[in-house]
Amino acid sequence: MTRLIAFLSMLLAYALGLSAQQTISIDSCRSMAERNNRQLAIGRVQKDVSKNIRKSARTKYLPRITAVGGYELMSREISILSNAQQGVLNNLGTTAAGAISGMLTQDIMSLVQQGVITPDAAMAIQQQLGGRGEQLAAIGNKVGQTVTDAFKTDTRQMFAASVMVTQPVYMGGALTALNRMADIQESMAENSYEKQCHETRYKVDNTYWLVVSLSHKLALAKKYHELLRQLNGDVEKMIREGVATKADGLKVAVKLNESEMTLTQAENGIALARMLLCQQCGMPLDTQFTLYDETQESLPAVQGQEERTDIATALVMRPEIRLLEDVVALSGQMTRLTRASYLPQVMLTGGYLITNPNVYDSFHRSFAGLWNVGVMLRVPVWNWFDGAYKVRAAKGAVAMARYQLQEAKEGVELQVNQERYKLQEALRKRKMAESNIESAEENMRCASLGFHEGVISSTDVLGAQTAWYQAQSQRIDAEIDVRMCRLALDKALGVMR
Repeated sequence: MTRLIAFLSMLLAYALGLSAQQTISIDSCRSMAERNNRQLAIGRVQKDVSKNIRKSARTKYLPRITAVGGYELMSREISILSNAQQGVLNNLGTTAAGAISGMLTQDIMSLVQQGVITPDAAMAIQQQLGGRGEQLAAIGNKVGQTVTDAFKTDTRQMFAASVMVTQPVYMGGALTALNRMADIQESMAENSYEKQCHETRYKVDNTYWLVVSLSHKLALAKKYHELLRQLNGDVEKMIREGVATKADGLKVAVKLNESEMTLTQAENGIALARMLLCQQCGMPLDTQFTLYDETQESLPAVQGQEERTDIATALVMRPEIRLLEDVVALSGQMTRLTRASYLPQVMLTGGYLITNPNVYDSFHRSFAGLWNVGVMLRVPVWNWFDGAYKVRAAKGAVAMARYQLQEAKEGVELQVNQERYKLQEALRKRKMAESNIESAEENMRCASLGFHEGVISSTDVLGAQTAWYQAQSQRIDAEIDVRMCRLALDKALGVMR
């Protein structure tokens, strides 16, 4: 039961989706195209990237905290005493005992020579002093070894860690330039996205009205074909009655065949145009739909709205102009950034350093550290005018960007005027086409009455019907041309909606 309900729900949703796709407005086509256009998707990602870059640039004003730690194992330890010094200390007792023994021996021999003591007594004294000297040497060597051991650092395993805080104080204006560049890049991403939106809408609108135009022409071709079919039937009856010639019938038949070919071409053209619209809107190429303006018997009239053709409006609203203005501003900030790298820079530093062994307590195996604060100053002294050359090059880039902006503004002004003239011309053509329709309809009505009364030939009726068909086709072309010109003018003004 649950599966049946789910299946019915899916069928209902599919049916609702089909019914929703049966009639599509121009706004719906725009929305689908903007959702499915890959370039617009890239533009949205680029906007998000620029936004995060701007946020990152803001953090450059804040203090930076860096922590570093490490461990190192070495095959030998750091020695404060040299090998010779260690040898002297380790043999301190032996050296001292030998020196004392030599001095005492000289004194005893002097006493023997003076007859103060006998040689036997001197030998006995030397034997007693020799035993004492060995004891003194052992004690002295032990004291020297103790001093040598005290100077050992035990630095074969070393631990160190540091936390450093840096705060920029003056960086030559580099941080300010960097943040302004990030703002400009975000603006450029926004303008680029808007430009792509305008291009997408313009293409979709063109294709939309192309489909509408072909649809109305197809309906007109069917009406024309029906008129020719009726006329062909009437002529065939007249031929059988002997009041018309076969030549009259052949003329009508040729026109009827031509109208069938026109119907086939119109059907193929509208099928291809629908596929193109499906591609632009991100729909499958075989999607079946009907455009809203296809269902209208006649296209609603579009006015010129001359008040919208202001050049100042175009220079403000066109995303291309804003993009070039951003390029000029970005080039200016690049100049400031280049100049800042050759100016003095000041930073405050502070941190805490901890080590093991303790270098502040005779390399004992323990952790100990110290705080430190300082000021770092970087001043470029001489670079063989490298900074001046780079600043001049950056200024040249600014000048080129300004020339490009000026040229683009002149191009926009020319484009707006051209599109305005085209719109005015299209409006005049539409007015002429409407007046031609009235004449063509009256001519066809009179020809039809005259034909049925027998006072006008089939050739005249055929000519009247052909003139009516051409007038109706020209009216459709003129109406669509007005819309296309209005669309192009809106794009030139940057006010597409």
